[in-house]
Amino acid sequence: LKAFEEFFSNIPKDKFTGMAFIIVQHLAPDHKSILNELIKRYTSMQVFEVTDGVLVKPDCIYIIKPNCDMAYMNGKLMLFDIDSPKGKRLSIDFFFRSLAQDLKQRAICIILSGTGSDGTLGAKSVKDEGGMVIAQKPESADYDGMPQSVIASGVVDYVLTPYEMPMQLVSYVGHSYV
Repeated sequence: LKAFEEFFSNIPKDKFTGMAFIIVQHLAPDHKSILNELIKRYTSMQVFEVTDGVLVKPDCIYIIKPNCDMAYMNGKLMLFDIDSPKGKRLSIDFFFRSLAQDLKQRAICIILSGTGSDGTLGAKSVKDEGGMVIAQKPESADYDGMPQSVIASGVVDYVLTPYEMPMQLVSYVGHSYV
């Protein structure tokens, strides 16, 4: 949560970013998430828990529901029942791959604090399509396993603190897709 707070608190509130922010987090399948309520504290953007087939709009935040995998397809977020056992799911890889396939060079993925290596293969897919990959500086992460894994893969464009990420994103999008 510390990484989300630093990240979303530093997105310029008076500027239209043109980006949608989609959070894919490992959530307990039997526990109701309050992540959307927590994120709302740090941003003026609208925050939604994803419903199947929702159209993604810029300057909104979308949060995956517990016990689902999610894909980005034709501008919409699609939910899927999980078919792999707990501990074997790679929800972030799954989502990043779909993002890369759909958005190609316009895809941006960010790996924040977490354990394991989920996200690394998906980040490689994003990079292979010409998209951008950002990892949290391991020393700023509560759990550095996921950032370390993606950094070690060699596909990361920027290694930043969550505080630094929003300005890099705004700069990148402003220069890349004017």
